Amino acid sequence: MSAEYVEDRIRVIGGGLAGSEAALFLARHGIPVELYDLKPDHLGEAQSERNLYAELVCSNSLKSADPLSAPGLLKTEMRLLGSAVMWAADQTRLPSGQDLAVDRQEFSRLITERIAGEKLIRTVSADVATIPDDGRITIVCTGPLTSPALSQHLAERMGAGMLAFYDAAAPLVFLSSIDRSKTFEGSRWNKGEGKYLNCPLTKDEYFAFVRELTGAKRATLHDFDHFEGCLPLEVMAGRGPLTLRYGPLKPQGLNCPEGTYAVVQLRQDDAAGKLYGLVGFQTNLTYPEQKRVFSMIPALAQAKFARFGLMHRNTYVCAPAVLNRDLTLKCDPHILLGGQISGVEGYCESAATGLLAGIYAYMLLTKGQVDCIPLNTMLGSLVNYLVMSSPKRFAPMNATYGILVRDSIKDHARCAQESEEATREWQQRNL
Repeated sequence: MSAEYVEDRIRVIGGGLAGSEAALFLARHGIPVELYDLKPDHLGEAQSERNLYAELVCSNSLKSADPLSAPGLLKTEMRLLGSAVMWAADQTRLPSGQDLAVDRQEFSRLITERIAGEKLIRTVSADVATIPDDGRITIVCTGPLTSPALSQHLAERMGAGMLAFYDAAAPLVFLSSIDRSKTFEGSRWNKGEGKYLNCPLTKDEYFAFVRELTGAKRATLHDFDHFEGCLPLEVMAGRGPLTLRYGPLKPQGLNCPEGTYAVVQLRQDDAAGKLYGLVGFQTNLTYPEQKRVFSMIPALAQAKFARFGLMHRNTYVCAPAVLNRDLTLKCDPHILLGGQISGVEGYCESAATGLLAGIYAYMLLTKGQVDCIPLNTMLGSLVNYLVMSSPKRFAPMNATYGILVRDSIKDHARCAQESEEATREWQQRNL
């Protein structure tokens, strides 16, 4: 479908990671933007920071920073494309082994300040229910917190249903309430700075914990009862008594004290080092049950919780049925999708597709057509996965070497080199 694009402010709906990336890219390249978000007047169900954009509502980790890992390769590409999220993450990084963990409040504050400082961005606090047919380019980056009204509007416009599931966030505890005599420091396999606090469990303590975890009362889910992406801890435990020991509580790669059967890892969550998150402890337990069950971990017997774990609704489209390779909707070339609503999963994946949506919108407005990012890049391969998957079996995807489009089997170093070269050449050609 051909389209004429009105040279006016581009609409960006959603002030999360993806929307912030799209808005900031466009403003830096001279394109006026209207950035719509619920904040500051309202909050989504998983949000807590009324005055901050790009809020990290789950973990404070953006996953591996190893440049040869799939998440690390995506980060390299994002930096080459001028990612605001990667800039803020690098500025607020916390010691966390090979992971890129950040001080979540400082991270969001930096991005919010950049948005406020851009004269070409006009922020609007509103719950957008419909998108007008006025020829203006609109980038939808509402992600996991897409409102029911906008979900219905998009579903009606696309002629295809939305898919939805729940994501789970892990609790945070105050460092001052952790019994440090029952922890030891270290990263798995001694990689990185070794700043994790590890809480060892004996065999008896582990099985008692699993027994209480699987029997604990859970919060009611209103309209969805299945999970993808971040699987709740209690759901994993219900799949077998050893599941957690071979999953988030595995002791392998750590210098454990004698008698250790399983290990709970705590990761620093703020620059001041006052808050720690329970790694892999996404949960749907009620708040009283979280306090009761997680306090069975010896180091957390007297723990004070800064935030309990919670569930929040996630929404995404059936990308292969409704999305073009340039991230426009098949039913409307004026609308682009970025972030989790497009069908990717993860902080960096969401930010990267938001950035790409901003780049593509810029191309549409200035050139009338899109030069798509090469397929032998991680970001290009993510989009290729979105549009080439089977609609009947589509599910959100993280960055992984399994989807990287390449001519033949290559080692990760060669893939990373080719990806960087392809990204750099594409960036220089178009931006």
